[in-house]
Amino acid sequence: MMIAVIGGNLQGIEAAYLSHKAGWEVMLIDRRPAPPAAALCDRFEQFNVSSPGETARLLNKADLVLPALENREALNVLTTCARAGDLPLAFDPSAYAVSSSKIRSNRVFDSLGIRVPAAWPGCGFPVMIKPDTASGSEGVRVIQRMADFPPEPDMPEKYVIQSYTPGPVYSLEVMGTPGAYRPLEVVALEMDAVFDCKRVVAPSGLSPDPVHRFEQMAVTLAEALRLKGLMDLEVILNDGRLVLLEIDARLPSQTPSAVYWSTGLNMMAEMGNLFLDSGKVQSGKAFRDHRPRAVIYEHIQVRKKTLAVGGEHLMSGASPVTVRTDFFGADEAVTNYRPKNDDWVATLIFAASDRRQVWEKRNAAIAAIRRHCRIAQYIDDSPGTGEKPEKRT
Repeated sequence: MMIAVIGGNLQGIEAAYLSHKAGWEVMLIDRRPAPPAAALCDRFEQFNVSSPGETARLLNKADLVLPALENREALNVLTTCARAGDLPLAFDPSAYAVSSSKIRSNRVFDSLGIRVPAAWPGCGFPVMIKPDTASGSEGVRVIQRMADFPPEPDMPEKYVIQSYTPGPVYSLEVMGTPGAYRPLEVVALEMDAVFDCKRVVAPSGLSPDPVHRFEQMAVTLAEALRLKGLMDLEVILNDGRLVLLEIDARLPSQTPSAVYWSTGLNMMAEMGNLFLDSGKVQSGKAFRDHRPRAVIYEHIQVRKKTLAVGGEHLMSGASPVTVRTDFFGADEAVTNYRPKNDDWVATLIFAASDRRQVWEKRNAAIAAIRRHCRIAQYIDDSPGTGEKPEKRT
């Protein structure tokens, strides 16, 4: 089984990592000569996906093709190839067209009566400004007062402006086809100072009732979009109510690997089932009925005797990374670390039987890295405050 992964940055790392866990051969395609995922594949092709004919010829030996990028031109080329019958494409262009626009997504949420943060100007400060089509935390800003509002004349057409809603953040994937969707595991997300996800914690610790409501929300949205494939939802729990932030109808980064380590379910293997074999995801109990392992998945950067925990932007654009086991006590790490190199990044993965044990393992590994690299400063900022989160023991 060979999968062709188009795009070698954050999504490409996720796809290549989990494809190898599924036992697949990986061909990575990227227009750059050395993207971060270049060392995670079995075959690398530097190629710009720009014409259907040339692209189809390159991919004709692949059993499955997964877009791991958000370049509209490339996605259009891949979709054209698939519709011509040349490519088995693990991608739903119609659902993605909605989820890739926060403005279009919010219209769907409103039509379904799903709670979202209050929209400006019908809310007070602080407000959060999000570019309509940007991914992740790109361009996200919190504005505390009118004087700080950006004077951009086309802001209502290019941005979503909503009340800043505090609370813990959770994520959930849903997978399947119309009439047959399966919500996966709810995980907790922790953000850095610029609202980029720095840490995924599984299981989430969310109580059964909001988990059930989150699962119902996911299936409702999947049915509304007639999704075929995978979609990620992100919510905030505010005063006991789930407030939907955004959806992404594509393979996300970070959470699939955390779910894999916690539950054993490999979303890439399930994508193979869905697009190549049965057309359905594996049946089974809801994930709230399982007893998953406790997992911490987080990103760090070591530079100039400083260890900083930060969002996945730390990994974006890094030199090629590899997978290392028992990395300073982490079960696995995806990293460009080299001995005697004092400037490197890593995604650290820890697993244990319960939360206390996994945090102990994580803290011991951070301490080991600090000793080995003679780290003088440790930074773990949280949104808006620049303060360190509560110490966990």
